[in-house]
Amino acid sequence: MVSDTGVGIPEGDLPHVYERFYRADKSHSREMGGTGLGLSITKSAVMMHKGSITVTSKLGEGTSFLVKIPLNYIPDEDEPA
Repeated sequence: MVSDTGVGIPEGDLPHVYERFYRADKSHSREMGGTGLGLSITKSAVMMHKGSITVTSKLGEGTSFLVKIPLNYIPDEDEPA
């Protein structure tokens, strides 16, 4: 789990945080940092390992990301190993 105590992410933006180039705070330009690629890349890496990533956030309190990656992966019978 990675958490911060920052400004948080508005509830309406949460479903979009993993989209490439998405930035919840559109008032900041790229000069302020970030391109909106980090969470997209992170989700792709987690999914490639058959894991999951979830986000929870409260405005004014911060945001938490929980990443789960299984230690052992057993493919379905019809899925190649």
